[in-house]
Amino acid sequence: MKIKISLGKVAKKTYFCTNIFPRIMLLSMTGYGKAEGIFQNKKIVVEVKSLNSKQLDLSTRIASAYRSREIELRSLLARRIERGKVDFFLTVEVDSDTADVQINETLFKAYYQKIKQLADNEGLKQPDDWCSLLLRMPDVMKTDADEVSDEEWQVVTETAGRAIDALVAFRKQEGTGLQQFFTAKLDNIEALSKEVVQYERPRIDKIRDRLEENLKALEGTVTYDANRLEQELIFYIEKLDISEEKQRLANHIRYFRETMREEAAVGKKIGFIAQEMGREINTLGSKSNQSEMQILVVKMKDELEQIKEQVLNVL
Repeated sequence: MKIKISLGKVAKKTYFCTNIFPRIMLLSMTGYGKAEGIFQNKKIVVEVKSLNSKQLDLSTRIASAYRSREIELRSLLARRIERGKVDFFLTVEVDSDTADVQINETLFKAYYQKIKQLADNEGLKQPDDWCSLLLRMPDVMKTDADEVSDEEWQVVTETAGRAIDALVAFRKQEGTGLQQFFTAKLDNIEALSKEVVQYERPRIDKIRDRLEENLKALEGTVTYDANRLEQELIFYIEKLDISEEKQRLANHIRYFRETMREEAAVGKKIGFIAQEMGREINTLGSKSNQSEMQILVVKMKDELEQIKEQVLNVL
């Protein structure tokens, strides 16, 4: 038995970020794997492709000789791949020099009569090459026995397993790039959040000064309790305080990083964390009340949107 494995072409990417994890756990849902196996005069070829999807969406194209055992292959794919839009191809190439080719004459004639009848009824031109057309029809040509031996099925399952291994290796490589991408974006959000600090105190002082100036303009026309005014002013300024939002955002960022190290499929989980980060950034924007802070918030939203787009590709 000979086995060949191909990972396909994977583009090399380089990312620069401040935090490098010792272990890469994220898996991408995008992947490709191919493997070939030999059994007697047959070459068994298995290809597996996957893209992102909310759940396992499995499509299979299996050589007719193995369709009776398709459920076993689907079970193998479900266990190993977990989630994604998956296309699975299993084909067989038979050595023409040693193949025992049989033609189903009854089916050959039935196809001929049916196609000719339809062409006559619809006024269509009949095929120029009847023989070539009919030999390509399903089940007209048979090679060897239809019964699949245990030895042959073992080669099929091993070849399928190796193709899936290649797919998983592809997913790991893509997951490495995703994790480094997320790390860089989280670093950017953290840096922007720290820049907000320089505008917090001046913003409060500006609000206080504006209120005091407005009150001075009303002197002599209205009377007010200075102590009550101070209490209301403190209450108003506390409503604009963003300390809690910054702390919660920092916690979410830390939890996002920790979750990326987990070995289980975490795509949905980090998606939920990204949503919580968005809530805190939105609250920062509503409380900013200053153009410089609002610019920083917009930049944070832009970084977060890029994270959300790529989270959809994580297993």
